[in-house]
Amino acid sequence: MLSQSGSLLRQAMPMLAQVATAARHYQPIYDVGNSTNIKWHEGGVTTQQKEDMLEQKGCVLWFTGLSGSGKSTVACTLEHALLERGRLTALLDGDNVRHGLNKNLGFTASDREENIRRIGEVGKLFADNGVITLIAFISPYKKDRDAARALLPPGKFIEVFMKVPISICEQRDPKGLYKKAREGKIKGFTGIDDPYEEPEAAELVLEAVDKEGQMVAPQVSAAKILDYLRSRRII
Repeated sequence: MLSQSGSLLRQAMPMLAQVATAARHYQPIYDVGNSTNIKWHEGGVTTQQKEDMLEQKGCVLWFTGLSGSGKSTVACTLEHALLERGRLTALLDGDNVRHGLNKNLGFTASDREENIRRIGEVGKLFADNGVITLIAFISPYKKDRDAARALLPPGKFIEVFMKVPISICEQRDPKGLYKKAREGKIKGFTGIDDPYEEPEAAELVLEAVDKEGQMVAPQVSAAKILDYLRSRRII
């Protein structure tokens, strides 16, 4: 009888092992916001493995500043510089994203918040896959930028404040928006009748004019960011 019981136990061991493994990996389903009955699925390849393959660290470089402050120009210049160095990047520009993902959003306070929430989540997805992600959005509200920062581990979110006076931005006015805002044709325009909350502790602050009163070229600003990325061993 004991011999027979031992044999049955040995036969059952593989099945018991499978049950134990399934129990260890079981995750209950739950709700997130309006999404119900979901659970997080862990991928088989880790962020570290992807970063090791790319020989870089995934991160988000968040360019913030007034319209016309040069966010997109510097981000584009930096992306070219990173490409020349063999680095994988993604550039997410505020206007471009509104052509697709965020085309259903306007410029109310709630829509601006949702605009930043979405792009913050997209940036996290890229960074988690080892990509150096350049995000150029006005992002006028501090709490929205802070929420985007909170999505990433310390050191992975790099705020780049384009500290350019509104007087210079108005002189540039590449899309003629300041003129329209001053004429009352655009309401809720950042810097005119809607606030821009300056970062209090940005990792990088880039100004339009140097100590000699000369305009700073985009290449100079991009070089400063490259130095920062090297110092943090991101590249």
